Amino acid sequence: MKLKDKTCIITGAARGIGAGIAERFVAEGARVAIADLRLEAAKETAARLTAAGPGTAIGIAMDVTDEAAVNAGVAEVVKEWGGIDVLVSNAGIQIVHKIENFPFADWKKLLAIHLDGAFLTSKACIPHMYGNNGGSILFMGSVHSKEASPLKSAYVTAKHGLLGLARVISKEGAAHGVRANVICPGFVKTPLVEKQIPEQARELGISEQDVVSKIMLGETVDQEFTTIEDVAEVALLFASFPTNALTGQSLVVSHGWFME
Repeated sequence: MKLKDKTCIITGAARGIGAGIAERFVAEGARVAIADLRLEAAKETAARLTAAGPGTAIGIAMDVTDEAAVNAGVAEVVKEWGGIDVLVSNAGIQIVHKIENFPFADWKKLLAIHLDGAFLTSKACIPHMYGNNGGSILFMGSVHSKEASPLKSAYVTAKHGLLGLARVISKEGAAHGVRANVICPGFVKTPLVEKQIPEQARELGISEQDVVSKIMLGETVDQEFTTIEDVAEVALLFASFPTNALTGQSLVVSHGWFME
């Protein structure tokens, strides 16, 4: 098992991509903290994953935009399992507007969850990783870490920013065996993406089918959505990689939507 007895925190993991990564990690023997705003949902997911094993999971409450809440959640995990080996900063939202109509409050809210969340969770976990002489930090980027799309000024800005943060952590953490990498999925059919379909249809004045076939999947090689399982496999690769050879990198998982 690639993550046997490794302690992992995954934010926004009560459902969606985060839950899929947690499931994959637990299947590889990890101890996984499901960190989410919705404590009961986090506990339900943790119980389901623990029952499946062979690893184990717990649910903890965490607002990734609140430094005190992040620090308290990380401290709870350290108290339970003694350290932190892997952080997956996955919590995120989507808000779409044309730039001239984008409420500043929504801009700040989105950047806080994606960027402040990545920074605060990294800041809280890194001292424990340094103490263990090793660790892996994963940020959930996007093809929008590389590309831009209409209506997504805040999201594209946030996802680009994660690349820079990962590269700095890679340089600072190398002497302590701490790696940082970014996973960049294409469109994954989660509730977050399903919510965007009618929103973009409305904003762009096109049909929902055109949003899917032309906007979301138009640049893929096979008109297929990326799956949660696809993303989880890349997360496992980054989390379990044994050396600094794979650090400061981003890997696009998008059915060829973006090719580096």
